[in-house]
Amino acid sequence: MFQKVRNRKSNIEESIVKKILLIMALTSVLSLGLIAFFIFMEGLPFMFNYGITEFIFGTTWDPTNQVYGIFPMIVGSVLATVLAISIGAPIGIAVAVFLVEIAPPRVAKVIRPAVQLMEGIPSVVIGLFGMVIILDLIRRLSRGPLSEFLPSTYQTGYSVLAGAIILVIMILPTIISISADAIRAVPKEYKQAALALGSSKWQTIYRVVVPAAKSGLIAAVVLGVGRAIGETMAIIMVIGNTVLIPELGWESIFAPVRTLTGNIALEMGYAGPEHRQALFATGIILFMFIIIINSITIVLRKKEY
Repeated sequence: MFQKVRNRKSNIEESIVKKILLIMALTSVLSLGLIAFFIFMEGLPFMFNYGITEFIFGTTWDPTNQVYGIFPMIVGSVLATVLAISIGAPIGIAVAVFLVEIAPPRVAKVIRPAVQLMEGIPSVVIGLFGMVIILDLIRRLSRGPLSEFLPSTYQTGYSVLAGAIILVIMILPTIISISADAIRAVPKEYKQAALALGSSKWQTIYRVVVPAAKSGLIAAVVLGVGRAIGETMAIIMVIGNTVLIPELGWESIFAPVRTLTGNIALEMGYAGPEHRQALFATGIILFMFIIIINSITIVLRKKEY
């Protein structure tokens, strides 16, 4: 009898916990749905009235004359994000491999807390570091050895390169942490089998461990992309915030540009009704970027399995 009462009490507690967890999960989904609904409700009518093509591919952003073309901001966001990922992804994965497979325990104990500490640094502090140190270095480079090849407007230091370096600093902790977890999750039997077959430690790492952790490494890079494309404050402080499309060529990394997030943050405070709707429509484009990035991740992971 006592056992039955105890089992019934246990079942009731389990049922309550399940319902609480279900409510929490539904709350997360509902929150995302409300955010999407609000953004689309505010921005979608403007996009249809103004013209989706004109809005996305228009090259002029002049709210005072009711001209809203966000293509320069799309180009600026893509350039900064692609450059940041091109630099940050290899470094982040290499650091993760070093921490998990190569570093002595004493060294790893020092580096891991440092990486975790980087995650907690406010973006505005990183932006200040960029304004004082990175901009000065890029300015000296563009006005010194590269001055013959760059126009004067590209010699201010405010540039895609400065923004990308800031983004690299901000995405590295995410990429390193998730990549390290993915590498740790590789079964030890894989490594032992490779070593037993005569592979060196380095051959085991790049031919067995890294390919086996590919799914997690892809997830780490994609999360880094999401963090980079959504960053606002730090990027505003160093990228120049100039609405222009850089010319094709290596010189474009020294061009000042404006990102989608920066455009919203800079102008929302004084935007009129139509201007405000245009900024919400810009948020829709950002939302679509994130959906596309996540969809690519899902497809890549499904192909792997």
